[in-house]
Amino acid sequence: MQPLRLTRELVERVVQAAGDISPAPFPAGRRPATDADYDAAVRQIMAGAPSVNEVWVFAYGSLIWNPAFDFAERQMALLNGWHRSFCLGWDRWFRGSAQKPGLMLALDRGGRCKGVAFKLPPSDVEANLATLVRREIQIIPHAFPARWVNIRSETGPVRAVTFVIDRTSSAYVKGLSRDEVADVLACAVGRLGSMAEYLYSTVEQLEALGLHDSSLWQLQHMVAERIENASP
Repeated sequence: MQPLRLTRELVERVVQAAGDISPAPFPAGRRPATDADYDAAVRQIMAGAPSVNEVWVFAYGSLIWNPAFDFAERQMALLNGWHRSFCLGWDRWFRGSAQKPGLMLALDRGGRCKGVAFKLPPSDVEANLATLVRREIQIIPHAFPARWVNIRSETGPVRAVTFVIDRTSSAYVKGLSRDEVADVLACAVGRLGSMAEYLYSTVEQLEALGLHDSSLWQLQHMVAERIENASP
């Protein structure tokens, strides 16, 4: 595994430089998700499941290194037709603030994505889906809804649920250059941590699993360079 230029020490510099973090209020037309929203999301996912005993989750970002649900099996997997993209914005509540909003990963159309497929325990599918949606769905309307997709796992084709960007959402950010994305990731910090930490953990885990993502690899190099140049 090739060492990352972005390190935990550099990530810590971003947090220290941020000082006090004040999350922004929710904008008009958006609100925190409720128990009713979570229950509806689980029902919708289960309605599309190929089998109640065969529910797989395709992870492409933080779910890889922090799944937050139980699983019976884990396999490397490939999703065609979608790619990782820092296109979910602008985050002013979780890893960004009113002063320095962040950009989160979502799946956007086109390309391909290597990730991890988790099979939920057949005896406890709905409970683990409830944990998953509470983790992923924080704000309503939801900008990256659950979707069933076809993936290729180590043992063959599998139907899996994942989360993809809604291109009609006001939270869909497009047209940014890689430099502009790196500028955001190098400084945004929120109550859950920094965007630099999010990037670092994702790339580190992908590399450890042998799932090299050339775009994220270049981004971590660019973000590290910006943090180094900003430090006294």
